[in-house]
Amino acid sequence: MIDLHCHVDLFPDPGAIVVEATRRGCHVLAVTTTPLAWEGTNAVVGRAPRVCVALGLHPELVAQRHTEVRQFRELLPIARFVGEIGMDGSAPHRDTLRLQRAVFDDLLRATADAGGRVMSIHSRGAVTPVLDSLEARPDAGTAVLHWFTGSVEELRRAARLGCWFSVGPEMLGTKGGRTLLRIMARDRVLTESDGPFSQAAGTPITPWQLGGALAILGEVWDLDEEEVQRKLDANLRVLTNESRRHSEAFRGLGKLIEEEASS
Repeated sequence: MIDLHCHVDLFPDPGAIVVEATRRGCHVLAVTTTPLAWEGTNAVVGRAPRVCVALGLHPELVAQRHTEVRQFRELLPIARFVGEIGMDGSAPHRDTLRLQRAVFDDLLRATADAGGRVMSIHSRGAVTPVLDSLEARPDAGTAVLHWFTGSVEELRRAARLGCWFSVGPEMLGTKGGRTLLRIMARDRVLTESDGPFSQAAGTPITPWQLGGALAILGEVWDLDEEEVQRKLDANLRVLTNESRRHSEAFRGLGKLIEEEASS
């Protein structure tokens, strides 16, 4: 299974999630909500194969944690992935949209300065401003819009900007989610749990419980489950190569800076 957006650290027993995901051979991107959480999650993940940790600053926490952009910048050189970042325009967070936009732009600028990263991005209720910011910073890297709930036109704009999409059982369990999936390019789709926030029958979805998403992907794409998995595996290889490309660009930038400093 591939889980490109999982809040491993927010499960009751994060270590058990890492152990079981590793035992089952899952590929997991453990997104974080603050720079401090990135450090703690790395301690839990350790050297677990196929589990990577993304450096984040969640838009829902921006009002209280916006001063942590500095820590984000400091940690970014050793973080291979970025997420969860973005903007949230839902009713509880609409009043902070101006601040969220400023912070999101700062995070994108920092990520661009670091050579770009694969980024897991939150856009609930704020797709257009998120895309505006991404369009202004194409050098920030490869954007993966998680649990996308925008309009068809916003989806098409995101696709033109080169965005990817991560989809999960709850999203695909809705008519609107399946409509959006039919429009998404198959080459830019991966699965996610968004656990423990996303649930099935009242229980948080884990990285190895994405069979429901695979079934809907197969139905919409007219593929059997094995073909769906092969397609997702191929997509993950492409995204992994994108991540390596950004890392190589950063190493090249660092070497250039060192050479300029010594000249």
